[in-house]
Amino acid sequence: MGNDVLSIRTAQHWFNRVENGNLELDDLPRSGRPLELGVDLLKQLIEQDPRLTHGKRCKHGVWIPHELSPQQLQCRVDACMDLMSSHRNYQWPRDLITGDEKRVLYVNYTDRRQWLSRG
Repeated sequence: MGNDVLSIRTAQHWFNRVENGNLELDDLPRSGRPLELGVDLLKQLIEQDPRLTHGKRCKHGVWIPHELSPQQLQCRVDACMDLMSSHRNYQWPRDLITGDEKRVLYVNYTDRRQWLSRG
């Protein structure tokens, strides 16, 4: 179907409304509808308190270690020593790319983030 065609579910919903005698085209008021807030009022509130938030905090869905245990540090030292001793050509460290996991520019954490309510 094309982009300008109604979905089957929308057509069924409209058919049921007309069949039940509801010919109103306007949306009915409902409790979940967001309050209307003027743009000027919103700008004024943000200027008063720039740290205004929506009450959510960005959290990762998985635990990310920020400090290495002594065993992890020793494992990394051993890996480095193996690399240094196994290669006779000592120009390869110049081509080796290293970095701190927290400082890598192209790490994509978007799949692990969740927006959670405080508490």
